[in-house]
Amino acid sequence: MDWYWWVAAAFLLVVVEMVSLDLVLIMFAGGAVAAGVASALGAPLIVQILVFGIVSTLLLFALRPWLLKYLRQRTPLTETNVHAQVGRTGTVVAEVTDDGGRIKLFGEVWTARAAGNQRFPVGTDVKVVRIDGATAVVEAATSTNTSTGPAAIA
Repeated sequence: MDWYWWVAAAFLLVVVEMVSLDLVLIMFAGGAVAAGVASALGAPLIVQILVFGIVSTLLLFALRPWLLKYLRQRTPLTETNVHAQVGRTGTVVAEVTDDGGRIKLFGEVWTARAAGNQRFPVGTDVKVVRIDGATAVVEAATSTNTSTGPAAIA
């Protein structure tokens, strides 16, 4: 009655997969179920292990990429943490040059530096082009009201 162990292993792998959501452990759970079926049919342990390995590998390389592609099509990627700041507009709170400065970005004050040889005085709206470590690299915002405001003073 080795098949109980295989089913228990499959159950455990499914539970852990619910936490990780990588679609890897669920493929091993499928292999464990197949090995459990082989065990219930009376296969020796070496055959059960081979069935587990072969089925898990096939699921991992054949089914997982298709499932990931399908899930990514259905669920749009939402940038988080520092990657979510790229493209946002902030306001200069301490003059920003290519050496440094500070901006207020989405309610937080960030260290910043200009993307090129530019200078942004206090009150200028700037756009984040990338995050370099903990520093926002900024350029002039393309808003129409910045052309007549402090951004025009450079």
